[in-house]
Amino acid sequence: MTHNFVTTTFTIDGYRTTQSLGLVRGIIVRSRSIFGTIGASLQTIVGGNITLLTNLCEQTREQAYQKMVAHAEQMQADGIVGVRYDATEVMQGVTEVLCYGTAVKLEKM
Repeated sequence: MTHNFVTTTFTIDGYRTTQSLGLVRGIIVRSRSIFGTIGASLQTIVGGNITLLTNLCEQTREQAYQKMVAHAEQMQADGIVGVRYDATEVMQGVTEVLCYGTAVKLEKM
């Protein structure tokens, strides 16, 4: 599956959906390390972008995305439409990041 066929929209230009294969998802549960927490706390004193947490969030979202794509590939999907992210704090300092969408079979128009 090409990443060009992973989209937040419900259609892919030039293709039609021939079959909906169902929900695909990637879930990551991540906690901050004590060093990351201290480093981020120090960055809040200065203000601005908290790079330690920004990088952690970006890596976590990317991992959830890759797991979702792998799930779709297991289903032999051609693409994923309606992709969304969701995050929930499971407990203090522990966050679940979910990336999900609908796996589809596509046909070029």
